[in-house]
Amino acid sequence: MAISGNPKKLAQDISAGYQNLSPVALKKYNPADLKVILSNLTIVQREIRQLQVPLEEVLLIKAKNMQLSRLNQAEVVLRSYCRKKRIPI
Repeated sequence: MAISGNPKKLAQDISAGYQNLSPVALKKYNPADLKVILSNLTIVQREIRQLQVPLEEVLLIKAKNMQLSRLNQAEVVLRSYCRKKRIPI
């Protein structure tokens, strides 16, 4: 099944916590879609890392770290799913 909507928006929703990747959710995507999702996850990670947050703003630092954590967790789930199904990415 093709990705519905913008894949970058999907990665942004994952970082915000609105969407979650699981092996069950990944079953509906073909290998090309999985590669696109992975590349967009890394693009959004790069964009979030570029944000300059003042050290005095503890809540902003925590929010940035939580977004990076969600993206990293989604990337790990995606890579392990592809490894298990022997999908080259």
